[in-house]
Amino acid sequence: MMIPFSEALRRLRIEKGYSQQRLADTLHVDRSTVTKWETGDRVPDAVMISLLSDCLGVNVAELLHASEKSAARPIVMMVDDENIILRGSIPILEKAIPDAEIASFTIPAEAVAYAKANFVSLAFLDIKMGRVSGLNVCRELLAVNPRTNVVYLTAYREYSFDAWATGACGYLLKPITVDAVRRILADLRYPIRRRDGV
Repeated sequence: MMIPFSEALRRLRIEKGYSQQRLADTLHVDRSTVTKWETGDRVPDAVMISLLSDCLGVNVAELLHASEKSAARPIVMMVDDENIILRGSIPILEKAIPDAEIASFTIPAEAVAYAKANFVSLAFLDIKMGRVSGLNVCRELLAVNPRTNVVYLTAYREYSFDAWATGACGYLLKPITVDAVRRILADLRYPIRRRDGV
């Protein structure tokens, strides 16, 4: 499974601890240029790819093939303030998406920090987490990576209209089932695939 060069570049930049601005300054380009590379709106030329590889401390081949390597196991995140929900839901996610790396969090701030350091393909978020709203966590995750698919998990059907306004691409009522997760996978904005090709 391949992901675009744009996503591979973003992942390498984050792994090396560079902000977009710092990378742009190092390469003597505008930050908007780096943004366009990472959104796929523009592709750097051969000279710039060479400079990028030097800056990020990887060889050109590694930079060009990072997309293939980084997509080996998509990262799926679940955030819920109830441990019992996580314990019950993680096996369901593992069965529905067997080749994914699953990360779970009860503290939303830790989930956002994790997303800043890792390319999260799919995030399942509880909407009501104590004083923290999953709607706001969604906005934070999408600010970190606009290509993260966000699916809300909640027992509160009345939140559904608010949920769609945040850029999420799915909504499931608790408790989740393997079939429900598989159905939502088919509707993701940025598809990820299971090992069986579905």
